[in-house]
This record gives sequence, structure tokens and C-alpha cells, in this order.
Amino acid sequence: MDSNLSFRIIPCLDVKDSQVVKGINFVGLKEVGSPVSIAKKYNDEGADELVFLDITASNEKRSTMVDIVKSVSKEVFIPFTVGGGIRNLDDIYNLLDAGCDKVSINSSAIKNPSLINEGAKRFGSQCIVVAIDVKRIGENPLDTIQTIKDSTQSTNNSNTTNNIYQKDSRWNVYINGGRIDTKIDYLSWLKEVEDRGAGEIMLTSMDSDGMKNGYDRELLEITSSNVKIPLIVSGGAGNMEHIKEAYQSGADAALAASIFHYNEISIMDLKQYLRDNNIPVRI
Repeated sequence: MDSNLSFRIIPCLDVKDSQVVKGINFVGLKEVGSPVSIAKKYNDEGADELVFLDITASNEKRSTMVDIVKSVSKEVFIPFTVGGGIRNLDDIYNLLDAGCDKVSINSSAIKNPSLINEGAKRFGSQCIVVAIDVKRIGENPLDTIQTIKDSTQSTNNSNTTNNIYQKDSRWNVYINGGRIDTKIDYLSWLKEVEDRGAGEIMLTSMDSDGMKNGYDRELLEITSSNVKIPLIVSGGAGNMEHIKEAYQSGADAALAASIFHYNEISIMDLKQYLRDNNIPVRI
């Protein structure tokens, strides 16, 4: 996290059958409303950016709904990222031409990693966001890890601490809206994504998604210590403190859905809270 940059608040619009939906742990989806009207609402309420994800496009092997993207882009005047069903450079071009500022690729990046390189080269790294959905694997008692971390820190060797984290904490990468376990190790894929030229990482913990118990801070801290490009964290925000913790754990932006969709937290109230806690935000 660059302390000279503002921490960004980004509402996420997961879209299925032309409606914004929200679920828990990627299942149990419920309709929230029209993507166009919700996007306009967030634009007017002071969101820094928006993310629009067509969550069934990849699984249904179809392209993202370009017409909805065009309609949304007419209503918002903040950076707007679109993902879902993007398979090649033509898909990226069509979405950028429809009015979005960035594209998010996930399943297609796993299936064809060179798309990251090609997209960054043709459109610029700033346009290419790689979304990564991860899930913990194996037993991982957090109190044991904390004990090991504390004892390691007494030696003042931060590298050893990172190695212990990576040894005891593991996540697999999932694709197709969380339906398929690729068996790919997350940290290996994370580094490859950065090396291939991605401009940002959008990280979602499937274990935390929709639970409102907070972001996976351990996952976030490990991620932020392993990459230099901006990190957007997603999955688990339930209150303002969780957003503050995301910043403290190294995120450059916090992505959230439920707390905004259901009017549990207003964006401007959240930004004022963050500013009161000495976190740089745009108001």
C-alpha cells in the first residue's frame, strides 16, 4: 500500500440474468436490483470506482453483456471495471469500447495466461485487473500460526516469518465463479500474474465471501507482502472496522457488496470514519 495514494472504496455489482445478485460463499444468490440504477446510486454517493462482474458468463461460455455495460457507463463518471466471460483481446476491446475503464479477467487468465501479457501490451497494464478467487485447503489452526509468528518475530527476521506463513497457510485458486478448483497454488499464481504485467489484483476469499466477519487478514497480509502492484481485497466486509483493517493489512482498495446493497453502511459515512482513523480517502 502506497501511503501517498488514497484508499479506494469500490462497490461490487455481481450480475446474473441482467440483475445484481448477492450470496454467501458464492452460493444462495438473491436478486438486489438493476445494475444501471444501482451503479448510478453508487456514483452519486461517492464511490471511488465500481466493479461489474457477470458472474455466470464464464460457466455458461458466453460473452459479457455489452449492452448493460454501455447503459451503466452512461450513468457513472468514476472508473468502472468489468469482468466475466472475457476470453480474448477482442472481448477486452469490445468492453473498453462500450465504456468501461478496466477489465477483470479470472478464468480466462488461468486457461490462457498469455492473455495477461497480450492485454497489458495492447491496452496498457492499467486496464488489466486479474481477479483471483481462493479457498483455504487443509487444516490450518490460526492460533498455532500466530504462536509461531510471534516466536519468529523475536528473532527480528521478517523473511522467516513470511516463509512460515507460506508453509502453514495454503490456498487453491478457483475459477468459473468458484465452481472449479484448479488445484493451482495461490501464491505461485499471484507472482506469475504480476510478472505477466497485470495492473491490479482483485483478491476474493471464498471462505469469507458474504459472511460479514471481516476480510481474511492473514491472506491479505501474505498477498501484500508478495506483490508490488495495487491490491483490491474482496469477501467478508461487515462493518467499517473491517474496511479499516483491510487498509492496515496492506490493501489499496476495499471491494464490498452486501453492506452497500442493503444500506447497512453509507459510503460517505465510511469515508469519514476512515479519515477519522488517519486513512487517506477522497471525500
